[in-house]
Amino acid sequence: MTKLAIFDLDGTLLNTIEDLAESCNHALTTCGFPARDRKEYNMMVGRGIYNLFRAALPPQARTEENVRRMAEVFIPYYDIHKCDLTRPYDGIVAMLDKLAEAGVKLAVASNKYQEGAEGVVTHYFPEVAFVKVLGQREGKPIKPSPEIVEEIMEAAGVTDKEEVAYIGDSDVDMMTGANAGVRTIGVTWGFRSREELLAHKPWRTVDTPQELSGYLLGNTQVIFEDSEK
Repeated sequence: MTKLAIFDLDGTLLNTIEDLAESCNHALTTCGFPARDRKEYNMMVGRGIYNLFRAALPPQARTEENVRRMAEVFIPYYDIHKCDLTRPYDGIVAMLDKLAEAGVKLAVASNKYQEGAEGVVTHYFPEVAFVKVLGQREGKPIKPSPEIVEEIMEAAGVTDKEEVAYIGDSDVDMMTGANAGVRTIGVTWGFRSREELLAHKPWRTVDTPQELSGYLLGNTQVIFEDSEK
C-alpha cells in the first residue's frame, strides 16, 4: 500500500488553465505584446512561471528583462484572480478524502510559485491535511529535479521509495517521479496527452480519480468491477 502520495497541482488536482491563461495574457498585453490563444497554454504551463513567460513572449522578445516585466504584472494580477475560474477536477476531493481516511499521507509538489500554490490549495482544499505544499522557491531547483520529492519524503517521515507515488499530468511530472525513483502515475484528465505520459513509461496511467485511488490503495479489483457495470 502507498504511504505517501505526492500530487502535481495544475492539471492534476486543479483545472487552473483559464486563470493562468487570462493572467498571462493580461501580462502580455500590459507589456505591449500580443495575447496568446487559450489553447496554446496547455503546452506552456508546468515548467514554472518564468518558463511560461518565455514561451508566451514572441520569440524575438524573450529577454530576461521582458520575463522580469511579465512577472511584475502577472504575479499581483494572478494573486487576485487565481480562483476566478479554477476548479478541482471532478472526483478529486472525494479521492483525497478516501486516501486520507485510509492513512495515506498527502502532499503537493508543483512548479507554481510558492505563494500561488499555497493560495489555491488553501482555498480549494481547506480540510485536507497535506504534509507539505511545495512550489517554485528562490534558490531551489524546479521539477523535474527530484529534490522536491525528496524534501517531501523527509517531511513525511517516509524513507522507502516503494511506498511513495508521484502523480501528475505532464512529461515534467513523469520525469520528476522517475528521477526520484518512486512510482509515477500519469493522469489523463489534465493539460497533456496520454501519448506524452506513456512516452516516459509511468508505473500507471489513470483516467479517473477513482481509478487512481484504487491503484494507490491496492484496490484495483474494485476498479475493474465498477468499469464493467
